[in-house]
Amino acid sequence: MRSTRTISREFFSSVAAVLLLGLGVVCLCQTALSVAYFSGERRSALTGILDGAAAMSEVLAEDGSTITEPILDETLRDRAEKGLELFNTAAKTLLFVTDEEGNVLIHTGGDVLTGTPVPAKLLDKIRTEGEVFVTGDMDGVFSRKYYVLGRAISTNGSAGYIFAANDMGALGGYVGDMVNMFLLSAALALLVASVLSIVFARRFTGPIEAISEAARKLGSGDFTARAPVTGCSELADFAVTFNNMAARLQTIDNSRGQFMGNIAHELRTPMTTIKGFIDGMLDGTIPEEERPKYLEIVSQETGRLARLVQNMLDITRLEAGEYQVHARSYDLWETVTDVVLSDEQRIEDAKIDIQGLAPSRTMVYADPDLVHQVVYNIVDNAIKFTPPGGVIRFGVTVSGGMVELSIENTGAGISADALPYVFDRFYKEDRSRGLNARGSGLGLHICKVLINLSGGKIRVESEEGKWCRFTFSLPADESKAPVKQVAEPSAPSQKH
Repeated sequence: MRSTRTISREFFSSVAAVLLLGLGVVCLCQTALSVAYFSGERRSALTGILDGAAAMSEVLAEDGSTITEPILDETLRDRAEKGLELFNTAAKTLLFVTDEEGNVLIHTGGDVLTGTPVPAKLLDKIRTEGEVFVTGDMDGVFSRKYYVLGRAISTNGSAGYIFAANDMGALGGYVGDMVNMFLLSAALALLVASVLSIVFARRFTGPIEAISEAARKLGSGDFTARAPVTGCSELADFAVTFNNMAARLQTIDNSRGQFMGNIAHELRTPMTTIKGFIDGMLDGTIPEEERPKYLEIVSQETGRLARLVQNMLDITRLEAGEYQVHARSYDLWETVTDVVLSDEQRIEDAKIDIQGLAPSRTMVYADPDLVHQVVYNIVDNAIKFTPPGGVIRFGVTVSGGMVELSIENTGAGISADALPYVFDRFYKEDRSRGLNARGSGLGLHICKVLINLSGGKIRVESEEGKWCRFTFSLPADESKAPVKQVAEPSAPSQKH
């Protein structure tokens, strides 16, 4: 199932999430700092108020009164409450006094105090620390939340506690305002993020959509499709990579078409010849006494077809990397001598002079079968294109851990225009000595693949009308050899 999620949506979601998370963290931090600030500021203010209110105990003490007396004496209670009320009016601070058990004796809180005694654990803490600052309703003492500062007092031998409290409603209002500001800021931020995400997403998605369109064309068989190299460096690199891939696929497609055309041509020519001669013999066009001659031609063309098919199989396996190189150290001259001796009759018939065949032990690290195939193909072509009385010359040199074998022959040579294409599949040039019109155009290409597989290189040099030289290199020892392949099919055919 195709996903409906787009880059624009993903980009907006990411930006929105980051903004909301950031604003949320700021809101939480600001709230925590505000609570700490409010608490510190309230404690400082309440401390000053308690210092002033403590003087009330001295006023009572001048008449010999104690902490518990105002609750019993109406005159004293009125005087104490009026004194404490001054703090409530001036600083909007609630004050109340309790006895040792926490019972409220005097207060200025109206109906805020519920009549519940101050918790014993809080009184114990005041006795231990001398002063306590708490927030909340003090376990039911207040009907709503307060900042509360309490300390112990004593008058004429009677102990008690005095408390000052400020309503926490201001903090709640501040937090509420902060939440409203956060929601407004979040809405504005999301609006701005939406606009920016659309703008930036188009900048990102434009090149991607262009690459996607080019990919769709490429997938439908249009190998000329290319993506524009625009956008940020990553997208530009992506487009360049895509275009390189498309160019490579176009080259492969062109090569495949050319390859199929060459195969069709190479197969059609001998098959047409074979069919023509056989039809001629069947309908009596070719006299019976001449049939052996034409059957010989048919046999040659059949052999040519067999070699062409085998060559194509060899190339397919070689280029797929399916051959395992069974490399070992051996004398290169053994291969050269074997090939020359196997073609001795052809060399004598063509009156060709062989030079440089003076074997001196030269060790290489390679697969003897693959090297034999290369030497055979080159020598076979040299014999074909060396004129009667001509020369085929061999030479071996060792340099830099590599051994080079050169095979040179006199004759028409190869034109300068044809030299770059000699090792291409199915390439032929009538004037070249590398392949003739009756060859398959695959022999030298196979040579190149086999030498590369062996860890060496092959090249060709020629002076048109005079000579041509093929030179290939092989590792002199195992340290220069390439990594071996893993598959192990049969060896390539020996005649091309």
